[in-house]
Amino acid sequence: MLMRTDPFRELDRLAQHLMGPGTWSRPSAMPMDAYRDGDQYVIAFDLPGIDPDALDIAVERNMLTVRAERRPLPRSENAQTELSERPLGVFSRQIVLADTLDTERIAADYEAGVLTLSIPIAERARPRKISVRSTGERRELDS
Repeated sequence: MLMRTDPFRELDRLAQHLMGPGTWSRPSAMPMDAYRDGDQYVIAFDLPGIDPDALDIAVERNMLTVRAERRPLPRSENAQTELSERPLGVFSRQIVLADTLDTERIAADYEAGVLTLSIPIAERARPRKISVRSTGERRELDS
């Protein structure tokens, strides 16, 4: 038998139970971090227990959609549930990407329950130096 002592975890479990599992028409949210690392943006999603085949990543115009489904683990017929806190169902997140990102070259990696997307910054949006001509050079070119 398992004992729980954290009342806040119990409230979280109750709220999740009342909302029910996520469905394809009403998915649950998934936590994420996003940051810039040099010439790319990185987005990391927490998706523990998700089979890589149950991940669906799509980009339409500048809308990135990540969907995942966590199914129950197979159990024997004699198994009796003592505690069930791990959320099941469908999880989804949509993010509007800036025009400055190269959505044609998104890379996705999944390791240890974390889905990491690396999105390069488009060449046209990267900082570049602009050379300045002196007015004397311009007059010589015009002649």
